[in-house]
Amino acid sequence: MRLFLNLLRRDVLLAFRQGSASGMTVAFFVITVTLFPLAVGPDAVILARIGPGVIWVAALLSALLSLDRLFQADFEDGALDLLVLSPLLLEAVVIAKAAAHWLTAGLPLLLIAPVLALFMNLDLEAFGILLLSLALGTPALSLIGAVGAALTVALKRGGALLSLLILPLYVPTLIFGVSAIEAAITSSDPVPSLLLLMAVSLVTLAISPIAAAAALRLALE
Repeated sequence: MRLFLNLLRRDVLLAFRQGSASGMTVAFFVITVTLFPLAVGPDAVILARIGPGVIWVAALLSALLSLDRLFQADFEDGALDLLVLSPLLLEAVVIAKAAAHWLTAGLPLLLIAPVLALFMNLDLEAFGILLLSLALGTPALSLIGAVGAALTVALKRGGALLSLLILPLYVPTLIFGVSAIEAAITSSDPVPSLLLLMAVSLVTLAISPIAAAAALRLALE
């Protein structure tokens, strides 16, 4: 557990010291959402209707920006070899890396989302469900992304391939996240969508570390 926490703290500190990845993720999220009212016009009804989908798609695409560096830096400087040889299971290394990615990329999106929801004229009654859906769904984005990052770690300029690999796997998270917010807006029950969203995150937590660890071992052979 101490090795796990040290690795998590190391990756979080490195991300905040470098600053570029987290800042780029938040900036992309804000710019993408704010462009939609300029494109479709200031109609409040239209903005409220497309708001949940816009916010979730922007969050999904923002999470992609820093995924290609999830293991790349450690692979290039040899630190990944040391992590493989350490007493910490490689699956636990993947979880620590994914958790650090969520803390530095997913959590800032969660915090800025309410401000952008106001910009999209989202119903105030749906704010709680928006935050809950992002809190339940964004960990799945980091975990699934860890698999794609592990598969492309040995490739130079593998960002495009990474996006092609994991975007289809993001679809269930996107659908359940948007449907939960829309259910809250229409006074329906958002609980089923939230439960499905949580189930997706739990399944990815069980499967993604194993798949990513296998891909890393293959890349290091």
